[in-house]
Amino acid sequence: MLVKYEFLKILRKKSTLIVMTISLIVTGLLFGLPIMQYQTYNQNGVIKGKAGIAYEKEQYANFSVLLSEEYISETIREVQGLFEKPDNVGYDGNEQFLIGDAYWNGIAPREKLLRLIANTYSNPNEILGYNNLPDLDITNGAFFYQTMNEKMETLLNHPSHMLSNEQKEYWRNMASKVDTPLQYGYYEGWEVIINSFELLLFALSAICIVIAPVFAGEYQAGTDAVILSGKYGKTKLITAKIVSSLLFGTIAFVLHILIACGLPLTAFGVDGWNLPLQIVDTIIPYPFTFLQAVLINIIILYLILIAMIGLTLLLSAKMKSPYLVLIVLIPILFIPMFLTPNGTTGAYNLILFLLPYRSTMPEFNKYISYQFGGLVLNTLTIRAILYFLLAIIMLPLARLGFKKHQVA
Repeated sequence: MLVKYEFLKILRKKSTLIVMTISLIVTGLLFGLPIMQYQTYNQNGVIKGKAGIAYEKEQYANFSVLLSEEYISETIREVQGLFEKPDNVGYDGNEQFLIGDAYWNGIAPREKLLRLIANTYSNPNEILGYNNLPDLDITNGAFFYQTMNEKMETLLNHPSHMLSNEQKEYWRNMASKVDTPLQYGYYEGWEVIINSFELLLFALSAICIVIAPVFAGEYQAGTDAVILSGKYGKTKLITAKIVSSLLFGTIAFVLHILIACGLPLTAFGVDGWNLPLQIVDTIIPYPFTFLQAVLINIIILYLILIAMIGLTLLLSAKMKSPYLVLIVLIPILFIPMFLTPNGTTGAYNLILFLLPYRSTMPEFNKYISYQFGGLVLNTLTIRAILYFLLAIIMLPLARLGFKKHQVA
């Protein structure tokens, strides 16, 4: 009954309804923007919105294939053959490219796939396109997966990464679990979700704003003396406040996730849920499908939320006004947005990758690892452990903080 009372107390506040309504609308707009702005092209011009999505999915139907060595070799030869005909080739002073029917029929429907293939043969920090494929010598075969492994080795041994032998071996073992040959197909909806996860920081902030008055609001209203002098004021009522805050946070989180994932998947479809992440970038070492990647990052987001609720409640128990809570909390959440990592190693970068804002970003294509003696853990695992530990530390401290509050 106490939990129900405290939950309704949070829910019925006018400020709660306003903040949550705004947050859900903003989440809908942010995750709906890629749908509204979506456009693709054909020989007749631009195709926007739903028509563009339908056209793109139709094009992909012909390229949902197994990327075998034979298929890769044949595809590269086809592109090279197009470049061998002078009438197909244009030049802008810097590079050659295909024009006319050669481009629209031979390249445009599968340009994303061709970029994936070309970039597998690129050097680190180099971006290639289909027009670089003629430079490849595939007389004896494409050796696509051998090149994929060699590129990963180059990245692992790059001086700027400064990885230990244990860390290199860790990433090699993880990458070896990726099933090859890769299955290619349509995955637009899942890519939109993965690329937009950091936008949910606004939702996490909104939930914390609603939670901020749970204890501090009692101080501000002068009801702390009544609560703490009551029979269950220092025991069950405090627990009820914490549980109701977690319950509210969980329900609000689920609603935001449903909007954030539901909009892209409704518009673009759920196609690609079982495809490997490597069809976005072949250097990704994580052996996840798109669905697994999204679910894992949602779990991490939820742990971040619980830890931030714990911190919010702790600050609320220690400060006399919800506004003071937000003055401390908002910078913690948003200042890291303006900090940029300059690599994947070093104390600055490793700490930055664990701050709330950066932790919302999956970073699947980066070899970010933390070593403790002989133990090596990837950034996703460390984030999950860190925010779980912060949650179980912060919540009891918040309880203790309000319990020991000295009534004026």
